[in-house]
Amino acid sequence: MRRLNRKKTLNLVKELDAFPKVPESYVETSASGGTVSLIAFTTIAFLTIMEFMVYRDTWMKYEYEVDKDFTSKLRINIDITVAMRCQYVGADVLDLAETMVASADGLIYEPVIFDLSPQQKEWQRMLQLIQSRLQEEHSLQDVIFKSAFKSASTALPPREDNSLQSPDACRIHGHLYVNKVAGNFHITVGKAIPHPRGHAHLAALVSHESYNFSHRIDHLSFGELIPGIINPLDGTEKIASDHNQMFQYFITVVPTKLHTYKISAETHQFSVTERERVINHAAGSHGVSGIFMKYDISSLMVTVTEEHMPFWQFLVRLCGIIGGIFSTTGILHGFGRFVVEVIFCRFRLGSYRSKSVPLPDGHTSNHLPLITDNSMH
Repeated sequence: MRRLNRKKTLNLVKELDAFPKVPESYVETSASGGTVSLIAFTTIAFLTIMEFMVYRDTWMKYEYEVDKDFTSKLRINIDITVAMRCQYVGADVLDLAETMVASADGLIYEPVIFDLSPQQKEWQRMLQLIQSRLQEEHSLQDVIFKSAFKSASTALPPREDNSLQSPDACRIHGHLYVNKVAGNFHITVGKAIPHPRGHAHLAALVSHESYNFSHRIDHLSFGELIPGIINPLDGTEKIASDHNQMFQYFITVVPTKLHTYKISAETHQFSVTERERVINHAAGSHGVSGIFMKYDISSLMVTVTEEHMPFWQFLVRLCGIIGGIFSTTGILHGFGRFVVEVIFCRFRLGSYRSKSVPLPDGHTSNHLPLITDNSMH
């Protein structure tokens, strides 16, 4: 009884077989079929390798939302070298809330040589080359995000030559914490002093002939300091053509949350517009000589997340590739055989066309001769 039930179950399963097997004695192979099969297998192997490379790769997903954090402080990371002695220049921040943040709160004034050493010049040239490529191909920013904390440091390397030249410039580096409102970070002549209506700089004791606001921005960023991230102003160098010259940078800061497989950090991206002009009150060009970075905080926040293709999606795409290629090549092979058979059939019919047969009375007959058993033998 059990054997009978097993046999019925097995027969039922066989009837449900969606992949019937054809005996090998009924299968006819051909050279054309083998060629098409070889092409199909080669294409499947190539596309499978390409699909696996896509599966291994990751991409960055950007999401936008309103930034609701208005109470926290914004960190500004600064590393700027000015071609003036440190006792002649002062740096500070003044925001729209009339809050002054002095440079003494986190910036260091270090006497240095303005001209770079050969190794430092090579570093600056490579950084400027990367900046030009970033402006042309914005997709490179995704590569920089994914390689953060993994790539080499982007900081200016120390001098490799022991130059005996006396320092002629001032390197201002460090960080400041400011309110998350629009503000103005500036470097100008004289140290800053508090003032009831803002602030002022003691510039009266510095002669105009010593003004030189040629500068190099080795690093400028907002938010958490992340090694490997290249910011828009890194590597920028400006040479002043006049003693009384103003350099302005208008910066729009966008809060950014970065989540990759390597790091998870809160940083800030920014875009910048540059302008420079010579201060000449007689010609109507008013202002103060110096370096001014006016920044504004965007109300939007960007969340950048590194994503990876799920394994089930990779399997579905792989099955689609294999099944699609087999189906397509089968259809093309069948259509090709049909065309070839039609062409050869016409040639065969042409060989059996009627020929003129002379008759005894002088007429011709165009009818095909009858095929008899004797003629076949």
